[in-house]
Amino acid sequence: MNSDVQIAGDPLAIPHLLPPVPAHPATVAGFAGLARSIAADRAAWAPLVRYDATTRWYHRLRTGPGYEVWLLSWVPGQGSGRHDHGASSGVLTVLEGELTEHVEGGPRTLTAGAQRVFAPGYVHEVVNDALTPAVSLHVYFPGLTNMPMHPSQTTDAGAVTTPPGLLAP
Repeated sequence: MNSDVQIAGDPLAIPHLLPPVPAHPATVAGFAGLARSIAADRAAWAPLVRYDATTRWYHRLRTGPGYEVWLLSWVPGQGSGRHDHGASSGVLTVLEGELTEHVEGGPRTLTAGAQRVFAPGYVHEVVNDALTPAVSLHVYFPGLTNMPMHPSQTTDAGAVTTPPGLLAP
């Protein structure tokens, strides 16, 4: 009796029968994993980091089909301003130091290793409220083409709040 391999041949020897290898991550979890793998390769990104007291420093670390990866540094007091990322989703990973993310529900402290995943239209402000510099990695998919700024409002306690009507329920 013939086996399936004898009849059809070895499927591994016929590339067109195999599923295509993705050119880049295809899921949010895949992009978060990409960010973690880049973060783990400190020797590749740490020598590139620069600190600038006048503005946030940033460097496009990598591009791929449908995504880009940015490395940012933050000296104490620097912030992004309140913004969203247009049509892009993203993964923010803190590589060194500590950052504070201000969102509608209140501030979140992000320490080294923390990740935040966000969808298009997600409004936030990221600030280095610490006394030491910080470094973060940002993966955007699709690549970032628009970063609309939003007005900030602060409460008496200093927390950033969202003006009514800017976020959908």
